[in-house]
Amino acid sequence: MNSYYRRYQENTFLLNICKTVMDIVMVVLAAYVIVSFACTRTTISGGSMEDTIKNEDTVLINRFAYAFGSPKRFDCIAFEPDAIGSSKLYVKRVVGLPGETIQIKEGHIYINGNILENDINDTYIVTAGMAINEIHLGEDEYFCLGDNRNNSEDSRSANIGPVEEGDMIGKAWFHLKSGTDGIGFIK
Repeated sequence: MNSYYRRYQENTFLLNICKTVMDIVMVVLAAYVIVSFACTRTTISGGSMEDTIKNEDTVLINRFAYAFGSPKRFDCIAFEPDAIGSSKLYVKRVVGLPGETIQIKEGHIYINGNILENDINDTYIVTAGMAINEIHLGEDEYFCLGDNRNNSEDSRSANIGPVEEGDMIGKAWFHLKSGTDGIGFIK
């Protein structure tokens, strides 16, 4: 009876190891599927989103973030500008919403004639670009700026302009910082 009990314990131990290995494999497989189909990743090239996101940071983009809603002011979005025919993804911050009128004058952003309140960035904007004149956003257009307002190719540029909702890939929500700076959620 003693040898039977010992074999039973050995078999139970091996069975528990197999179950644990299968659980780990299933978790890794599920994570891979979720990241592969629900997320896209891109590596930032340039300093247009500094200090939020730096050059060579890797950003994860939630592709389903706007499946049941629209971007909100100050969301970081990823989009592929239709106008320039590039496969490059841009990551910028939503400043103007559909139906609004945007203008940059005297170094500040104005929405519907009022200065933008609670802006993420209070930097004096040197170059207004196309927004030197009022820009009226259509029903599916967003005005997006880089956080590094004086070093960003964004909706002020004629080759990008307002971002259409159909050109959006998703919400930039997580980044892996280059070097040894770590990881973090994007605010």
